[in-house]
Amino acid sequence: MAAKLRKGDTVAVLAGKDRGRTGEISKVLPKEGKAVVEGVNMAIRHRRQTPNEQGGRQPKAMPIDLSNLAILDANGNPTRVGFRMEDGKKVRFAKTTGDAI
Repeated sequence: MAAKLRKGDTVAVLAGKDRGRTGEISKVLPKEGKAVVEGVNMAIRHRRQTPNEQGGRQPKAMPIDLSNLAILDANGNPTRVGFRMEDGKKVRFAKTTGDAI
């Protein structure tokens, strides 16, 4: 099945503690059905100091379920994603505006 959300997409969070926030997808985990969005669902991780890296408490973006994310259309509104054929290629489009993503 084709991916409705991909790395680099700008998405809005629909549910959870970060509801209403937006960010860019930095990593998609298709087997788990989750994605990591920059600046969303942050957790504090304790890191040991290494010769190359400073230790301490560092914030880290944790995965969030794909069902709680919606891609933003050209107007900046959350929308669902559909698929259609254009010139023999399968493309994603925004259901609200009908524009190709």
